[in-house]
Amino acid sequence: MPALLRPRMSDWTIVVPVLAVLLLLVTWNRELPGPLVAVVAAFLAGAVLAAVHHAEVVAHKVGEPYGSLVLAVAVTVIEVALIVTLMISGGDKTQALARDTVFAAVMITCNGILGLSLLLGALRRRVAVFNPEGTGGALATVATLATLSLVVPTFTTSKTGPEFSPAQLAFAAVASLALYGLFVMVQTGRHRDYFLPVTSDGSLPAPAGSVAASRSLPDSDGGVPASADRVPDSADSVPDSDGDGHADPPSTRTAVTSLVLLVVALVAVVGDAKTVSPTIEAGVAAANLPQAFVGVIIALLVLLPETLAAARAARRDRVQISLNLALGSAMASIGLTIPAIALASIWLDGPLLLGLGGTQLTLLALTVVTGVLTVVPGRATVLQGGVHLVLLAAFVFLAASP
Repeated sequence: MPALLRPRMSDWTIVVPVLAVLLLLVTWNRELPGPLVAVVAAFLAGAVLAAVHHAEVVAHKVGEPYGSLVLAVAVTVIEVALIVTLMISGGDKTQALARDTVFAAVMITCNGILGLSLLLGALRRRVAVFNPEGTGGALATVATLATLSLVVPTFTTSKTGPEFSPAQLAFAAVASLALYGLFVMVQTGRHRDYFLPVTSDGSLPAPAGSVAASRSLPDSDGGVPASADRVPDSADSVPDSDGDGHADPPSTRTAVTSLVLLVVALVAVVGDAKTVSPTIEAGVAAANLPQAFVGVIIALLVLLPETLAAARAARRDRVQISLNLALGSAMASIGLTIPAIALASIWLDGPLLLGLGGTQLTLLALTVVTGVLTVVPGRATVLQGGVHLVLLAAFVFLAASP
């Protein structure tokens, strides 16, 4: 992470998010010609890269597993705002937008980000290692949230479609918030060590104070200490004033500045994505793709910062951090979106369709079963990474050609 570890931030990571927000203000709710859409798309890509940079700065300052929560929660909060905004202005055609976007987020995180992280980790060290206790708990929470919020509505007795009654929706919202809050308490409290990277041989960290711990425990930013079997990185030549073999955390001022710029960059990402969404919708219609595919594209754009951050962590042998990002993002996407949509439904007209169809249910079930088989051993090869990526490809293909 050479960029985040420099004493001062690169100028472009400050300028690009600010310009992207200014461009958003100028183009908001306006029909744009093709060249201007291309300019907005370019700033959108720049804001994505800036968001990854600032998220890593904050994560390096606060350490793991808190750092993994920063980007997941920040992106999800703005994703919720985007969904609600589109549903309010979109009319009847957006009744299933929340379902399509949340389900797409689950498939992208649990198959795309997770699979890519395992693949990159295994390519680096032949076998990607992680803590099955923490990762398994996260997967179980995601599976429960997805079932309660996206599967149960399909089998309710509603006469208007796969939707909850008001009481059922309220229960699902409260249950989602409770589960997400409980997971955050476990992840950051008494079982925090379950979500820290394991040692390079796949074993759990040794007790604090032991000789083994001093050699193999993760450092404060969740990374793996330099060792004889570690592949050198060009990023290793970073400030290390205390001589502990790890990069020094950024200053509090730098971290706070990055936190502010992270929010600015994420606002720009989601706002510019909404600005170009009419062009995306027109392209989807011109290609004769179903309306649900718009939710897939929006989810792909919104989750791009997390995908890049997870990939960079996996390339630096921090697979556990990548999995924290993947499953934490899926969890936040459901645990925060469903309560927000439940609250917004008071002002929304028409039914709120949340239940999945047969093809989607099959893909979700296969994802959960495959995820369990991947997580239980605590070790994965390129095969497991490839299987999850194929599941993502199947989801995208079937979303485009149901």
